[in-house]
Amino acid sequence: MIAELPLVGGGGEPVDFRRTLASHGVASLPPSYIDEETWTLEVTLSSGRGARTIRVAEGRAGYARVEGATNAALARLRHMFRLDEDLSPFYTVASDDPQLAWAASGAGRMLRSPTVFEDVVKTICTTNCAWGGTVRMVTALVEHLGVASPTGRRTFPRAAAMAEAGLDFYRDVARAGYRGAYLRSLAGAVACGDLDLEGFAVATPADLPDAELETALLALPGVGPYATAHIMMTLGRHSRLILDSWTRPKYARLMGRTKPVPDRAIEKRFRPYGAFAGLAFWLFVTRDWVDDGPG
Repeated sequence: MIAELPLVGGGGEPVDFRRTLASHGVASLPPSYIDEETWTLEVTLSSGRGARTIRVAEGRAGYARVEGATNAALARLRHMFRLDEDLSPFYTVASDDPQLAWAASGAGRMLRSPTVFEDVVKTICTTNCAWGGTVRMVTALVEHLGVASPTGRRTFPRAAAMAEAGLDFYRDVARAGYRGAYLRSLAGAVACGDLDLEGFAVATPADLPDAELETALLALPGVGPYATAHIMMTLGRHSRLILDSWTRPKYARLMGRTKPVPDRAIEKRFRPYGAFAGLAFWLFVTRDWVDDGPG
């Protein structure tokens, strides 16, 4: 089945398809495969007791073209593309910022996984390692513990499957190092119902203020300040800046500095964005990930 997905945000604002696909590296990890030459997303989603692989590409203006779609799959895609999120308040501020006015044409939507659990696991796998190690760990989780679709692609594993895998799997197959115990512990807590990660996705700032969400995430095994800021961004909480060994020097270079810029100076630069400060910073340092030329 082929269907169209309207690319319109929660406030009626436009959604830039390419910049959503390229919004952050974790979005490209299995079971998602993003081709930035053809600007397509292939993702394998759970479907009943099985799995379904769907393909999303640019369609006519204002739409994405979805192959292999069902009503349930389209609903999942709307969730992944964050089409319920209203970024118009962010665009209002960005429009008056010469360095970020370009973003108001539809950038800033952080592609998320179907579940918070998946995003948390993947983010833990990015900590303290090269990108190749992250890809290796996540690929092993998917290939060995995921559910196969008719195409042979596999889903991200359910929490129960990760909890049942022995520490030897995390050590010898996924080669997750110290993260193995953290991932297994996290999966076990989710699988038995002691930890409700999905509740974070539906909680509003009024229900769960950013400071409380930050504290809850920092309490998770293997999640530190960098991972917390990244997870919060995938949850649509954009107040925290992702300050790490890549973003700090990238910001300094873009500002023409030869020396590091203090965190407090970076935070001051984006303070006018309020609840969207982290998003403004992220877009500032990742603008060159997508060519602004004609599509």
